[in-house]
Amino acid sequence: MRLRVYSFCLWYNLGPMDKPKITPKDFFLWFGAMAALYTSVFAFIALLFSYLNYAFPDPLAYYSSDPYSGGISYQMASLIVLYPIFLLLIRLIRRSIETDPTRAHIWIRRWALYLTLFIAGVTVVGDLITLIMYFFNGDVTIRFALKVLVIFVVVGATFLHFLADLRGYWERNSGKARTIGFAVGALILVSIVAGFFIVGTPWQARLYRYDEQKVSDLQNIQYQVVYYWQAKQTLPSSLEDLADPIAGYTAPSDPQTGEPYEYVVTGIRAFELCATFNAESQRDSVSFRTEAIAPSAYPAKGETDNWQHGEGRICFARTIDPERYPPLSR
Repeated sequence: MRLRVYSFCLWYNLGPMDKPKITPKDFFLWFGAMAALYTSVFAFIALLFSYLNYAFPDPLAYYSSDPYSGGISYQMASLIVLYPIFLLLIRLIRRSIETDPTRAHIWIRRWALYLTLFIAGVTVVGDLITLIMYFFNGDVTIRFALKVLVIFVVVGATFLHFLADLRGYWERNSGKARTIGFAVGALILVSIVAGFFIVGTPWQARLYRYDEQKVSDLQNIQYQVVYYWQAKQTLPSSLEDLADPIAGYTAPSDPQTGEPYEYVVTGIRAFELCATFNAESQRDSVSFRTEAIAPSAYPAKGETDNWQHGEGRICFARTIDPERYPPLSR
């Protein structure tokens, strides 16, 4: 055992009594730096995947028209907070090594670097298996090819960076290390800003959420109108007639303005529901997939069942078919 320690010290040009010892500061600096790094890398990959999913939607998959309701907001927040923390911690580590070169030979540094290389390799293998599985399932698209490219570039660059660190390259070229760090930070910043052009700003997403809620409210009102007709064989004269104190139902109001929705009787069994929308409906929105997820949608006879809409005041005409929705037996 003593021979091994002596050989180790000779390898690093250290005397037997000069073997570097790990301190609590070393442990928490490396632990924090690696945790911030891994989370940042995975968040960056996930963010790019989310952009690809949004830019190249799969018609067989469901997506909300509000991209921020998924993981994009979490991924952006993770990068904004954790990557600067990683840069700060790695800067402190490099300063400690410049002050005391023996800090470059502590065991936790070697373990952290080898662990990073191992995780990078496992991530490439695991993601490739997943992507190939999707390929066999028919996901033969541009999105598939771009995801493969993202995995190889991001994880491959991480692997090469820390392989160079293990060999002492960045110690000999500290200026280049700082340049690489800031360049990656700029790339992350560009990816976050680019997301606003791909999926829109959070303020635009909020307007889409308002529109989706309006469509959901109109679907709910439509259901109540049809049920009212089935029960009484007449349409309600106004939305106030739908109020049911026993069931606790009251017709919802526009969540954006607080005003009641427009309801107009246009025939014996025909009516219109109107609302003012902020933007044109998205083809991948909940409102577009009404047939699959909203059985409460009742179309006018001879009309297509959909809730697509443009910007501004839009009315949805409906006519109740008594053969499809016969009066309720008393």
